[in-house]
Amino acid sequence: SRSAMDHQPKFFENLSGAGKAIAVLTSGGDAQGMNAAVRAVVRMGIYVNAKVYFIYEGYQGMVDGGDNIVEVSWESVSSILQVGGTVIGSARCKSFRTREGRLQAAFNLVQRGITNLCVIGGDGSLTGANLFREEWSGLLEELAQKGKIDVDAVKKYAYLNIVGMVGSIDNDFCGTDMTIGTDSALHRIIEVVDAIMTTAQSHQRTFVLEVMGRHCGYLALVSALACGADWVFIPEYPPEEGWEDLMCVKLSENRARKKRLNIIIVAEGAIDCHNKPITSEKVKDLVVQRLGFDTRVTILGHVQRGGTPSAFDRILASRMGVEAVLALLEATPATPACVVSLSGNQAVRLPLMECVQMTQAVQKAMDEGRFLEAVRLRGRSFENNLNTYKLLSHKKPDAELPKTNFNVAVLNVGAPAAGMNAAVRAAVRVGMTEGHKIYAVIDGFEGFAKGKIKEISWGDVGGWTGQGGSILGTKRTLPAKYLEKIADQMRTNNINALMVIGGFEAYLGLLELSAAREKYDEFCVPMVMVPATVSNNVPGSDFSIGADTALNTITDTCDRIKQSASGTKRRVFIIETMGGYCGYLANMGGLAAGADAAYIFEEQFDIRELQANVEHLTEKMKTSIQRGLVLRNENCNENYTTDFIYQLYSEEGKGVFDCRKNVLGHMQQGGAPSPFDRNFGTKISAKAMQWISKKLKETYRKGKVFANTDDSVCLLGMRRRNLVFQPVAELKSETDFVHRIPKEQWWLKLRPLMKILAKYKTSYDVSDSGQLEHVAMLPKEAEAGAI
Repeated sequence: SRSAMDHQPKFFENLSGAGKAIAVLTSGGDAQGMNAAVRAVVRMGIYVNAKVYFIYEGYQGMVDGGDNIVEVSWESVSSILQVGGTVIGSARCKSFRTREGRLQAAFNLVQRGITNLCVIGGDGSLTGANLFREEWSGLLEELAQKGKIDVDAVKKYAYLNIVGMVGSIDNDFCGTDMTIGTDSALHRIIEVVDAIMTTAQSHQRTFVLEVMGRHCGYLALVSALACGADWVFIPEYPPEEGWEDLMCVKLSENRARKKRLNIIIVAEGAIDCHNKPITSEKVKDLVVQRLGFDTRVTILGHVQRGGTPSAFDRILASRMGVEAVLALLEATPATPACVVSLSGNQAVRLPLMECVQMTQAVQKAMDEGRFLEAVRLRGRSFENNLNTYKLLSHKKPDAELPKTNFNVAVLNVGAPAAGMNAAVRAAVRVGMTEGHKIYAVIDGFEGFAKGKIKEISWGDVGGWTGQGGSILGTKRTLPAKYLEKIADQMRTNNINALMVIGGFEAYLGLLELSAAREKYDEFCVPMVMVPATVSNNVPGSDFSIGADTALNTITDTCDRIKQSASGTKRRVFIIETMGGYCGYLANMGGLAAGADAAYIFEEQFDIRELQANVEHLTEKMKTSIQRGLVLRNENCNENYTTDFIYQLYSEEGKGVFDCRKNVLGHMQQGGAPSPFDRNFGTKISAKAMQWISKKLKETYRKGKVFANTDDSVCLLGMRRRNLVFQPVAELKSETDFVHRIPKEQWWLKLRPLMKILAKYKTSYDVSDSGQLEHVAMLPKEAEAGAI
């Protein structure tokens, strides 16, 4: 029920923070990315002319007051984006739990005129903040009675506004798909698992890994998905009675299948169905006693909290921090305390207490043994992960598998992207579970034409999730010049459906194959494309497999480069990124690395803008931050090349700063896939294979498959909150074929964020934010988008 005036776009420059004071604190366990959130709150607050204060040491600092509460400047948060943990400290605070403590805290805030609080922490910290808000006016009245503050202050500071951001590596907060720190913790776990894999391979060992998560199994579950673990123990989904036998059978079957290693992941809060703990030691003893396998336990512990935040966490925290300030500017006494969070790819605001109540409901369900309910309450993302894990980890005996007599071919097309192999593995295993025969095509459409095609089985794709590049081999060649030969191969091998994993070429390839249906009946079969390219330039999807890994590579490199610049003062780096004409990597890399500017093709720039950027950097060199970082997409402008920009900056910056340039090149395509790409690739590909099964049933008539409608050639993409199948024919109108990019791209909306955080005056359309939603128990259909 939004009124007509709501449809006018809303711009943040019309929101002023003048006369307001915002304080930011971090509380509870630390999480990587908290600093990025602190930085965004501080800079956005100062940008809208509010005063911003740090509260050091969490609630303890609020109670102690004094120099624990200080006003901060723009430079105060420079160079903290890449630091893990929290630079303003976090402490467990007993005194804030008492009314006296809260009375003292209220006094400390009122003295400085602070009535806006931004709390970054877990559910305990946020619950405390809410209680503080409810008591606020009572606390002020009591302070006035005691003569500590005057009566005017009670009126002037009558309301406290609170906005929360969830920083917790466990991802245990309901209502938000990802909490700040979760992705980075997964990075740490996956790095360890990848390292352990090599030693386990060498010695034929079994490894039991214990990961964090006292009450929530998210980390254990997703890392099990991401590394293809043999078994996982989580609190929400205890194993059934007799699990000991089942697990031992599974492990020994794997050994019999020539698998040299077993990995078992245990969440620290894992329990059996009688609510008794299952510890990593217990699991190890079981394997040693029953099977006599050489078994080792590794407890990851606090490693998971440490290290630099991943690109995803930096972008997430920066988006949330800016959103939090907007929410504080728009808060009224009538609006409930809210948390800002992400649903799918969309920033949302949710009532804080609804989230807390639902988070507590999960714990209650687990305590009372209602485990299915607990999984459902955790939300669609968790449930999706669990279902996918169950689908992929255990091979059913051949006798139990259905037999469909359909043959499905899987191929990679375009440039390699990290995560392609995870997608192939999921396709093969889900396809086999559905009863199809799966054929792997080597070297894309070119290999297809040459008949490089072979049946592939469950065991063939073991251990593929962690491998970078494309094991099947991939080529950029389009099918148009090989149509006759490809049709022959499809006929010879009796291929009834095609699954193409790749980038823009894969999309063009499917358009060519569907156009060739008039001439060749062989192409009248269901075809689906799963987007995989570092450039993230495929129409119909917000994300593509491989882009997150590339973004992390860019961010890591920028961090190192910035570090080298901190030694030599007054230096500006110009860094060229990949992406074809698509500016995704340059723009998001800029946001994650804290760049001063990012030049992209989608936003035309001229010499005046370059001049303004140079002047901006000259001003910056006068402050304590004496370095600059500029990213440039490889094709952003044919005349303003990286060399040109480097020479222009060098000339104009003479005597103020010197320049260096760096072309990142193909390292952006390589490397082990990030947890996000493994997980996204696995889930999206499993869903695509299920769609193929459905289409095969629908189009099977009189002993053969015949599909020639537009809706039988689809691209599966992530759009805002959902995974959607879109006919490639319908995506044509959304595509700029000359520059190989979608005509509209969601991330351009985030472009002003980078400019704001780099202190540029800019316009920012915030019409999307500001609607307070409710935490819904999502219906089954809605689970599609949760990644």
